[in-house]
Amino acid sequence: MRLLVLLGAGALAGLAVSVVLWRGKPLKSPASPHDLALSALAEAPDWSKLNPYQHTITRGDFESLLTTVFTTGEAWRDLIQIDEHEARIRTGLPAPNAIFHLAFSSANTASPTPHGWRATRDLPPFPPGKPLAGLHLAIDPGHIGGTWATMEERRLTLGSNPPVCEGDLTLQVAKLLKPRLEALGAKVTLVRHTSEPLTPLRPENLLTLAKATAPPDSTASPQRLAERLFYRTAEIHARAQFINQSLHPDLVLCLHFNAADWGDPNNPKMVDRSHLHLLVNGAYSDEEILLADQRFALLYKLLQHSHEEEVRVGASVAEAMAAATGLPAFQYPPTSASVRPIPNQPYLWARNLLANRLYQCPVIFLEPYVMNSTTDYTRLLAGDYEGLRQIAGKPQHSIFREYTDGVVTGLSRHYSRNRYSKP
Repeated sequence: MRLLVLLGAGALAGLAVSVVLWRGKPLKSPASPHDLALSALAEAPDWSKLNPYQHTITRGDFESLLTTVFTTGEAWRDLIQIDEHEARIRTGLPAPNAIFHLAFSSANTASPTPHGWRATRDLPPFPPGKPLAGLHLAIDPGHIGGTWATMEERRLTLGSNPPVCEGDLTLQVAKLLKPRLEALGAKVTLVRHTSEPLTPLRPENLLTLAKATAPPDSTASPQRLAERLFYRTAEIHARAQFINQSLHPDLVLCLHFNAADWGDPNNPKMVDRSHLHLLVNGAYSDEEILLADQRFALLYKLLQHSHEEEVRVGASVAEAMAAATGLPAFQYPPTSASVRPIPNQPYLWARNLLANRLYQCPVIFLEPYVMNSTTDYTRLLAGDYEGLRQIAGKPQHSIFREYTDGVVTGLSRHYSRNRYSKP
């Protein structure tokens, strides 16, 4: 998508002291017009926020993460130049040739990595039976649901059956998860409690932006584009502001249900397959890294080492969810430029999503089941219940409790195995 936002003078304030005009060997000249490009509704990044990460990472670790986790192409080479001592990163502000200098450490002199969340290793010993004690978890039930579900294209109706709306499903799982995780000692905050958006913006507030940023080949009406900006972008920005400025959690769980392309939501195409995968941040495409806000977010995530925490926690949750659900691992096409597989973790993939990019802590993005799978759809219609029921010819647990059990077991195992317990 072609997104270009013109920056006013206020967007140029507060930049890092380490941003200087580049007078050495040029990166690629002239500066790309994308240097001043931002994603929709994004603010110009404050590069001074990377200053605390000076001398916290070696050149080898930086380059390895950049090339094997956080990018899928080669466009970064026009924007980031690496030598033995530093990375020189084109910011595009306050001038097209402005550069942020990030100093590397040697293996023996690395400074501690600062971040506002606590990794597993930073948590204190836990009391017996409370492996999540001291951990602050935020649960983000994906989408909005309710009266917004049709606009979101997350409302599935088959025949005379009641509608199945993803935002309502994820909220139901969140409300089951909260007391289970609290019983294990965690502090748990739901990002939303109802089927109402957090953002005060509505599509009518976004029509001008929708018209200005519409791709030339778009067949969608300005109203439809404004609606997508509302629920896909403005809503996630509002959740990010709440998480980053008010909650400050150690980990965010983004709950979702997957779906195959169903076409007409009132006469959906059903499929006979289901699967499971979890996502962590990474795999920025060439188009994405050209946007200044996404380039900054990539580096912020990389330098915080949130990837390592996401993979460690995500691997445990994925293993437990696979055991609880019996679902096979979802596979992206091998030619996809938007994802990277996580080595030795068939259920884990790196992908650059707005939520796991904007939330400034480790984020696990869960995508189990397929809403328009013939089996999963029947289970979703059955709702929540205790014990077993005959569904699709065999006794099955509530799909909501199965989802919950997998998450709870995975988190409990991870923190039990990787923290000290009090005697």
